[in-house]
Amino acid sequence: MKKIFSVLMVALFSMQAFAFQVTAKTSNDGSVLAPADKKIEVYYFHNERRCATCEAVENETKNALEEYYSDKMKAGTITFLSVNIEEKTNEALAEKLGVSGQTLLFISGEQKVDLTNDAFMYARTKPEKLKKEIKKTVDEFLK
Repeated sequence: MKKIFSVLMVALFSMQAFAFQVTAKTSNDGSVLAPADKKIEVYYFHNERRCATCEAVENETKNALEEYYSDKMKAGTITFLSVNIEEKTNEALAEKLGVSGQTLLFISGEQKVDLTNDAFMYARTKPEKLKKEIKKTVDEFLK
């Protein structure tokens, strides 16, 4: 009986997920268009004292967002915020997002993607690789 119930629940949730799935639309230039209510927030949490890699993570992230999504940045669909985690005014945001140190975080609705490891690995040595990961992440959110 438990197996039947489990199978029915999985089927029910699968049907619900399929029913609410939004189909990605593309513009004339082939870029993915987000639904009107879809927002993507990009946060770069950092400390007061910053090394060259920390600064490169912020710069390369901003450059990638501007390069690939400048229209969405201007429209406010995608936002980027650099947050000094050591400032008292940012403690609530850091706690809300579960951040306690340097973090590059992409959020859309309930989805969160943490690109911190990739950012610190590639920002200075292979920035194109980081940009590719950023593009992949944002494109997934826009679907």
